[in-house]
Amino acid sequence: MAHSKASFKPALSDRLFDLFNYTFMTIVTITTLYPFLHVLAISLNDSVDSVRGGITIWPRQFTFENYVQIFQYEGLLTGAKITVLRTLAGTFLGLLSGTMLGYVLSRADFRSRKFMSVFLALTMYFSGGLIPVFILIRDLNMMNTFLVYIIPGMVSAFNVFVIRSFIDGLPYSLQESAKLDGAGDFTIYYKIILPLCKPVLATIALFLAVGQWNSWFDTYLYNGSAPHLTTLQFELMKVLQSTQGQKSGMMTGQNMAELVKQISPESIKMAITMVVTVPILVVYPFLQRYFVKGMTLGAVKS
Repeated sequence: MAHSKASFKPALSDRLFDLFNYTFMTIVTITTLYPFLHVLAISLNDSVDSVRGGITIWPRQFTFENYVQIFQYEGLLTGAKITVLRTLAGTFLGLLSGTMLGYVLSRADFRSRKFMSVFLALTMYFSGGLIPVFILIRDLNMMNTFLVYIIPGMVSAFNVFVIRSFIDGLPYSLQESAKLDGAGDFTIYYKIILPLCKPVLATIALFLAVGQWNSWFDTYLYNGSAPHLTTLQFELMKVLQSTQGQKSGMMTGQNMAELVKQISPESIKMAITMVVTVPILVVYPFLQRYFVKGMTLGAVKS
């Protein structure tokens, strides 16, 4: 029995490896979390006190005043609503179009498979540029409309190729068995392909959601004159520009001193960073459990 216990004792090399692994991962975790905690601390610290510097991961003079100042700006609530709507709609429609096109391109019996793949690949390397795209959006009458947030980015060649590659890795015998049972293409797509694609769908959904959530330049180009279609990031960008302009010399004397007492660009910048980052951090844990491969193990019976 003593010999049996000794045989399960970890070797010195294994213990050294575990020690190195834990130490390395601890350093990586601290390195990753520190910038986020530093930004959070400054955003929750008094603006005047933040100018002194020296804040690490804990506020010296705790306050919510920076966030209060941000949310007092007109249009921020409308921007948040439009941003949430475009994120939900853009992510859903982007996934729908990407999975349908990826499924079609994965079919060996699709005659135009090679042509469509080459056509999509070309769009990843060549673009008409900003001005032709602007003219196209204008001629399509999508200026000052909500559709300009959704339609131009519905199909991404990169996402389609990622989804197609994942579907190519699924056993084709699953589709053949479904066809023998009388299932059509839409039934196979909805009942078989989509449930097995949860890992890649979660990954692509995160890409799409982050892209939609962080986007503001399309608002500036196409919906800048439509306040009811403004986005959160566009409004926060204007807030940041206004505070930086005021701090750089647009106001002087007593008014400037009064402004600095209320707010500083550095504190506003950190508070804005937290406002646009936290919602994505909240969504990520719900998608993380799908980032696992091997969901088809055992799906094909021998």
